[in-house]
Amino acid sequence: MPDASRHARQLALPGFGVGGQDALARARVLVIGAGGLGSVLLPQLVGAGLATGPAGRLGIIDDDVVEVSNLHRQHLHGTADVGRAKVDSAAERLRALDPAVTIVTHRQRFTSENALDLLADYDLLVDGSDGFATRYLAADAALLRGIPLVWGAVLQYGGQTGVCPVGGPGYRDLFPSPPSPDAVLDCATGGVLPSVCGVIGAIMAGQVVALLTGIGDALVGRVTTYDARTGRFRELPFGHDPHSSPVTELIDYEEFCGATPAASAEGHVTAEGSTVELTAPELARLLDASVAAPDRPLLLDVREPWEHELTALPDSTLVPLGQLPAAIDALPRDRETIVYCHHGIRSQDALRQLLAAGIPARHLVGGIDAWSREVDPAIARY
Repeated sequence: MPDASRHARQLALPGFGVGGQDALARARVLVIGAGGLGSVLLPQLVGAGLATGPAGRLGIIDDDVVEVSNLHRQHLHGTADVGRAKVDSAAERLRALDPAVTIVTHRQRFTSENALDLLADYDLLVDGSDGFATRYLAADAALLRGIPLVWGAVLQYGGQTGVCPVGGPGYRDLFPSPPSPDAVLDCATGGVLPSVCGVIGAIMAGQVVALLTGIGDALVGRVTTYDARTGRFRELPFGHDPHSSPVTELIDYEEFCGATPAASAEGHVTAEGSTVELTAPELARLLDASVAAPDRPLLLDVREPWEHELTALPDSTLVPLGQLPAAIDALPRDRETIVYCHHGIRSQDALRQLLAAGIPARHLVGGIDAWSREVDPAIARY
């Protein structure tokens, strides 16, 4: 058994004991990313005693190097590590935390070509990556390998995390299709608060422990979201998507997530020169002025169903962005459509599709987030 004195406070937990500690010690876990989320969850896993037994291993896969801009949130690395491979810096810090841990570093990208071979040596996958292509790849690869996945995502002031168990609802059930590239902010452009990485990374580490030891109720069929501006957590249940296609092989995920939207409406004006965007206060005035139902614009929400369930503009119609091409012919052409999303990014892609189909439309700048800030604080932000 691993060092009992090191893990005494954990061994004392009700229902944990020697059995839970041994399960962690012999676990074989691969973590994608030694960045913001990895910097939180990796030390917590090592501190808990993961991969400290003869059969255990903690794999870290990341092809990136430490940059100065990483340091405000990626606390596994220090100023002296700038320019070093993140996997090397991370492994050094983790071995200093507990020399008994077995760490395997993979200085490479997690790709369709190497994913299944890599996962042959692991029993659980943790995805702390920062892009949709890798998230879909991780979900599909874990599914094909028959191992559970713990995933997390952070951006700006919020984050989300969940678990994809073997045989349970998975990432594609929650996000059936990826947003277009111009509908996605990353941390470099949108920013991220360090404490968000701390909260989401800690939840992910807790879920890994829950899955490996059987302690607690893992986030199966549920996604947890966190908003640092309010300190609020929200939880949304989800199930299998009956319309989803089975995953039978790994694909080109960059291509899958990289469809280029049509170029119509470029420059935010229509062919006639009128604006195709409006602010939250402008939309509020428009809705107040068009009381009669035939005159009211159609409010089109192109977020995912779980987002719509969390919060939505009143009387809006949900058509997720990935389903818009199939639904576009049924949308009215005799009144204006106002399309919105979370931050006003996905709605720009939807706007291009609507205008290309001859539907009079505009989109809400800043999305429902701006509406909550500038018009109605009762509409919850997430």
